[in-house]
Amino acid sequence: MASGEWCLIESDPGVFTDLIHGFGAEGVQVEEIFSLDDDSLEQMKPCHGLIFLFKWQQTDVPTESLVKDSRLDEIFFARQVITNACATQAIVSVLLNCTHEDLKLGSTLSEFKEFAQAFDPQMRGLTLSNSDKIRDVHNSFARQQLFEMDSRDEKKDEDAFHFIAYIPFKGRLYELDGLQEAPIDHGSIPQGTEWTDVARPIVQQRMQKYSEGEIHFSLMAVISELRRKYERELERVLNDSAMTNDERNAKTSHLSMLIQEEERKREVYRTENLRRRHNWLPFIVELVKAYATQGVLVSTVEKAVAKEAEKKRETDKKRKRM
Repeated sequence: MASGEWCLIESDPGVFTDLIHGFGAEGVQVEEIFSLDDDSLEQMKPCHGLIFLFKWQQTDVPTESLVKDSRLDEIFFARQVITNACATQAIVSVLLNCTHEDLKLGSTLSEFKEFAQAFDPQMRGLTLSNSDKIRDVHNSFARQQLFEMDSRDEKKDEDAFHFIAYIPFKGRLYELDGLQEAPIDHGSIPQGTEWTDVARPIVQQRMQKYSEGEIHFSLMAVISELRRKYERELERVLNDSAMTNDERNAKTSHLSMLIQEEERKREVYRTENLRRRHNWLPFIVELVKAYATQGVLVSTVEKAVAKEAEKKRETDKKRKRM
């Protein structure tokens, strides 16, 4: 990959969580949302932002919805000035506008925010795209290629996908899309109302723009780290003298199970991300040679394609329930 370029990023909670930790931030993780019902969103509390991936379509944003006043000095919003940077821009948009006590930004993002906060959105985007530290973490997920293809003259007729963020900020809901000139103001969040309840119909309306049966989107939430959340709850249960032994034992058992599940999930993410970063090309070349020599290459490929298609169908079923 040429210097200064940004790679495509897979829409996966394990990848996004790893990116956040790679930037040096702590205390939050990313979870995929398969349903926008109350129970699903309740499990995501506290939620600090939503990251929405969709098949990009040209849309007109009402001028009056674009933030062009002094709020631009408070909301950290950066224009996207380079291809493929939208995944990291969406993550950074959530993190740099979050003031929750669970989130620790770390030196890389704190120093970047302090340096770029006074810039206009265009300059912030240029600063982000030229941050070696942030770009290196992003590009750690670059896929190894067997051949370098010069595609400058190719017609690009593939679907273009884009990441944006939804965040609560000082009592209002904002959409941060780096391809727009400014944040989009979606209105106030009524007092006592969860901000995700305000965001839900907006996201659903966006999903409904696609034809029936098409799945061209995914939704992820940036939330407080669940393991720490469960550990704090466990500590409260153990110190609650008003509970009976049976109640305490039941809750302790349940929370311990949830903590173990988060540890298992973290290990799965670690393994999957090691596999994503590994250069498999030499192994693949030798494997293809061996299959071809044994005359089983075609049948093996067909089985792999069928397995991947089944996996995609299962994921699509979950997303259709949103």
